[in-house]
Amino acid sequence: MSTPEVTAPPIHETPVDRVKPLGRRSSMADSLWSLVAIAAAVLFFFPLYWAISTALRNPADTFTVAGLGIPWLDFEPTLNNFVVELSTPEGWRAMQTSLIVSLSAVVLALALGLPAAYALARFRFWSNSDITIWFLSQRVLPPVATLLPFYIVFRSLDMLDSKTALILCNATFILPFVVVILRQTFLDLPVELEEAALVDGASHWGAFLRIALPLAAPAVAATAMIIFAFAWNEFLFSSSLGITETKMMPAHMAGAVDTRGVQFWFMATRALIAMIPPVLLALLAQRYIVRGLTLGAVKG
Repeated sequence: MSTPEVTAPPIHETPVDRVKPLGRRSSMADSLWSLVAIAAAVLFFFPLYWAISTALRNPADTFTVAGLGIPWLDFEPTLNNFVVELSTPEGWRAMQTSLIVSLSAVVLALALGLPAAYALARFRFWSNSDITIWFLSQRVLPPVATLLPFYIVFRSLDMLDSKTALILCNATFILPFVVVILRQTFLDLPVELEEAALVDGASHWGAFLRIALPLAAPAVAATAMIIFAFAWNEFLFSSSLGITETKMMPAHMAGAVDTRGVQFWFMATRALIAMIPPVLLALLAQRYIVRGLTLGAVKG
């Protein structure tokens, strides 16, 4: 009597068995993307490196040093340009004017833009979207188109070459950013908290100041840094309305061009000095900036 032949059940191939090893391919792709990222970083940071290298050179080395201009390798670095620049009263006056004008314009724009943004987010007007688009369109308007009207108005008011004129101009052009950015921030905040405050007897101003504004503080800080950068870098109105006593840092940097040509060593030095206040403010407010820029990005 023959025994039945026992056959092993067929081994079914699972999807995992069909997966080919991708470790080498993934590593190659990651390496290529890393090289692309490094090249992009070098490309964007090269102007900053060149400004540092130029600021550390003697005036004669600016035109004679070849190559990448590496300190201690291609030339002997010196801080003489910084000493000369910081010892001139014009540089200190321009830095002081830029700080006063930029900070004042930021405070004024926030004081006017915060209530406007909150009102557009919480109250219904004839067309809230159209009003928001109108605020946004003010940034599309070229500032040079308003230069002559501003000049005539401030001349008739005897306000030319004054910090007040520069503050009003800068606040006018950074105000739309405050309204557009913070309106969306207030829309993302839960309205139930403010309704609870209204039920407890708070007014709309009380709900705005005690509930909505503290919750939106990170976004307010991020917005303040953005509009401060715009006001700090303003060149058109500073060079046109600030004639002698109220020139800001961008106009002061342009003063490195004289009859002998461009004094690159002074221009690089002034550019690096002008970067110090915004960088310090960004480092101090970094926590609020990150929270403000990511506020409302994730819901649920």
